[in-house]
Amino acid sequence: MQLVAVIGSSMAFIDGTAVNVALPVLQRQLGLDAAATQWVVEGFSLFLSALILTGGALGDLYGRRRVFVLGIALFALGSLGCALAGNGVVLITSRCVQGIGAALSMPESLALISANFSGEARGRAIGTWSGFSSVTAAFGPVLGGWLTQTLSWRYVFVINLPLAAFVIVAALLRVPESRDDTRSRNVDTSGAVLAALGLGALIYGLIDLDAGRVSLRAAGSVALGIALLIAFVAYERRAPDPMVPLAVFRSRAFSGANVYTFLLYAALGASTYFVPFVLINIHHYTPLAAGGALLPFIAIVFAASRWSGGLVARTGPRLPLVLGAGLAALAFIAYALPGSGGPYWTTFFPAALLLGGGGALFIAPLTTTVMNSVPVEHAGLASGINNAVARTAGLIAIAALGVIVVTAHLYLLGFREAMIACAGLSAAAGAVAYRTLAPAPSASA
Repeated sequence: MQLVAVIGSSMAFIDGTAVNVALPVLQRQLGLDAAATQWVVEGFSLFLSALILTGGALGDLYGRRRVFVLGIALFALGSLGCALAGNGVVLITSRCVQGIGAALSMPESLALISANFSGEARGRAIGTWSGFSSVTAAFGPVLGGWLTQTLSWRYVFVINLPLAAFVIVAALLRVPESRDDTRSRNVDTSGAVLAALGLGALIYGLIDLDAGRVSLRAAGSVALGIALLIAFVAYERRAPDPMVPLAVFRSRAFSGANVYTFLLYAALGASTYFVPFVLINIHHYTPLAAGGALLPFIAIVFAASRWSGGLVARTGPRLPLVLGAGLAALAFIAYALPGSGGPYWTTFFPAALLLGGGGALFIAPLTTTVMNSVPVEHAGLASGINNAVARTAGLIAIAALGVIVVTAHLYLLGFREAMIACAGLSAAAGAVAYRTLAPAPSASA
């Protein structure tokens, strides 16, 4: 069961990062402008962020395995469309379908694990899930670079098809069904629509600014997006069956962990997007070499994932999360230091090494903290909220920091400024963890 959940979620994590390395090549081959190229990434992230809460709630209502399998099937359909795309419109539309599928499958993969494990075994299982998911996300650029350089960027999507077939068959045969029988049978469609429209308007406006068009349209779109997201929160407070029951945020640990997630994953998402562009366009790395630059991060997180999954039970959540955020902040500062030359080992290797150490300390312990802060019957909801926060953070950070990168006189200068901003976000995450999370295991239960 754990293998099925890991592979199912890993497909979305791989695509979320592998495509970044392929972007310069597919941009040239399909003739995309800068805005359309960014939408290849943001279209996927938008639907994933906006609907992942609904995906978690649907699993609690109608069965986590059922919704998980449906999500994997939609993700495979979108992958096929991406592989066959002959223009930007088809590619972006197919990426949106992938996002919908990922929104259904990702929260259910973790919810299935939480529903079938308990105590320290749950921590180890979540640690394995988090470690493999993070490793596959980090491995995505390596795989994407190799496929793009040796075959074609289209194979970045083709590889999902056999994996999806295996996951669907294995899930139907080996994974037990689970659901929350106490939950209302109504689905908060109004909340889902408000969230999707709010995020869509916000990101559209930010990407419009990225393209250098400071206009009333861009400013109006950003303002509309913010207004719709405020309306979403207001609606959820009085909705009879809210997609996001705000009462869950009364848990100090749950609230603190999600603020931490937003800040740190905003930095992580932006770095994953911008670093490959700098390596390929400024330092003239090949796609494969650009992807391979993250291998130290992959190795450290993979080696430490099961160990770090049980850290919260032994030390409490505060220590690993504060230290992890601190190392991540140092890593982003290290990414900002290299100029336009120098060997990998003295430029980007130290940054990847620091980010690996930070990831080993915050990835699995953060997930364990989130899942431990709610009752097991709300596992799908908690997973959906935390995944939504993480994806929304990356979605907004790429668009917002893209304004800095594009409007700078030199792309490298803009990249440095963005990495310094990422370091600040990471430091702020550490401060949040220190103030809101318990230092002792007994207090975090």
